[in-house]
Amino acid sequence: MPTILLAVVALLVVAPLLRILWATLTPEGLDAWVAVLASPLSQNLWWRPLIDTLLLGLGVCLGCLLLGGFLAWLVVLTDLPGRNLIGMLSSLPFMIPSFAGALAWGTLFRNDRLGGAPGYFQAQGISIPDWLAWGLVPTLIVLVAHYFSLAYTIIAAALSSVGADLVEAGQMAGARRSRILFGIVLPVVTPALVAGASLTFAGAVSNFAAPALLGLPVRMHTLSTRLFGMIDTGQTERGFVLALLLIGVSATLLFFSDRLVSGRKAFTTVTGKGGRTKRFPLGIWRWPLFTLAAAIGVMTSIVPVLVLAASSLAPQSGALFSNWTLYFWIGEGGGEIAQGQAGLFRNPVLIDALWTTLRLGVVVAMTTMVLGLALAYTIVRNKGTLLANALSQLAFLPLLVPSIAFAAAYIALFGAPIGPLPSLYGTFALLVLAATAHNLPYAVQAGRSVLGQISTDIEESARLTGAGFLRRMAVIIVPLAIRGLLAGAILVFVKMVRDLSLVVLLFTATSPVLSMVAYRYASEGFMQFANAITLLILAICLVASFLAHVLQHRVQKWKQS
Repeated sequence: MPTILLAVVALLVVAPLLRILWATLTPEGLDAWVAVLASPLSQNLWWRPLIDTLLLGLGVCLGCLLLGGFLAWLVVLTDLPGRNLIGMLSSLPFMIPSFAGALAWGTLFRNDRLGGAPGYFQAQGISIPDWLAWGLVPTLIVLVAHYFSLAYTIIAAALSSVGADLVEAGQMAGARRSRILFGIVLPVVTPALVAGASLTFAGAVSNFAAPALLGLPVRMHTLSTRLFGMIDTGQTERGFVLALLLIGVSATLLFFSDRLVSGRKAFTTVTGKGGRTKRFPLGIWRWPLFTLAAAIGVMTSIVPVLVLAASSLAPQSGALFSNWTLYFWIGEGGGEIAQGQAGLFRNPVLIDALWTTLRLGVVVAMTTMVLGLALAYTIVRNKGTLLANALSQLAFLPLLVPSIAFAAAYIALFGAPIGPLPSLYGTFALLVLAATAHNLPYAVQAGRSVLGQISTDIEESARLTGAGFLRRMAVIIVPLAIRGLLAGAILVFVKMVRDLSLVVLLFTATSPVLSMVAYRYASEGFMQFANAITLLILAICLVASFLAHVLQHRVQKWKQS
């Protein structure tokens, strides 16, 4: 069993990466390396996209740490009123697809530089400069608004471990607030800051949707959009080279961030003396800071959804709040609106994309959790062995690979026939394989977290009574681990429903998914259709999270007795 799992993980994770590396070592691949790194074209193929990518990543990283850290400090360490409300608003943006923010920004701030219908503010007579409508600045703002909730969650969890005894000891010694902040709080949460910086930087570097929607119209390329452009136009070897370079950029950052944390002095903050949290009084700043924090939450989570909803009902982007119609949702088509295309729920292409997306999310969630549980079981039960360490390292390798680069690796491996096996490009099976492999770290982590809490004595007792492996898994392991497994499955489902970076290269007319259809509509100027599809994606994600909560309580009724 462990050997079979090792072979499966090697096929799903290692083989595509080796194949893409091998493709760049052929004569055509070596020519691609020269073209990308050392030719007159390298300025546009590599250096400018690299600079834009690094600027975007560093800007998003800094913005997320400042915004997420500020809100986490208010919620955890101050007497801010309405802390639960602020915490909820600060956690919502990451649930919203990143391209939703980009679409909402375009609906409001798009100007007439590129032709087509102007955005809402331009239509109201407010001149929008090019730097605010397109390019690096709006992309940076949209990605900060999307990823700061990730930094908030990590930093808030770390701040909650800062015990009151540490802060009170500093106050008794006469330390000022600034001294306590920089001398006690910041050293304790440094690992969380590094983790938040790493994850937000990696997310921004690999993000495709926002740079594509707000940057490509003015020829601002990041490595992910340039990679997409190369493969989309048939320059696959150059695309594979860019994929390897993008992997190198992400992996280098994660390596140095890990070294930074592992080499620092440890601070023990959780002891057996209680876990009180010391809250600093804000005095007269309580309500002004609450207003500021609430405004940030509303602007990043509620306003984009309202803008998308209004746009999906408005015949013109410049008149968001008048002459609303349900045409883009249920219109029969054939008229002058939207070039005669039918509404969302009457369009066969969109309905097909809806069912394909739901089917893909469910299938990938099931396959990922089954494989993840098997891997987690093997790793936990064989902890410390060479095989367990190898499985653990391979299972978490996809975290180092940006989504779009991972998709390129799968095209390199399965885009052509392999012996008697046919090409899988354009098939539903390729989407399932790539998505299962890329989401494997989340499934393995969910499985390890719940299996680590199940005593081996229970399983050992069942084994002594003659229960086989499958019997023990079905009757003992799965029922006890179902809560964590369902949480992991829902996370994978939501990621697949809203993900664009992974499917953008694997998408074909025979395997349409909602996120890619929304991107296509936005690229062609049909903003109402794109916004309506994005709202549908968001609704699916929220319903899935609610069902997971209900299902967890139904399958674990003994915890209520």
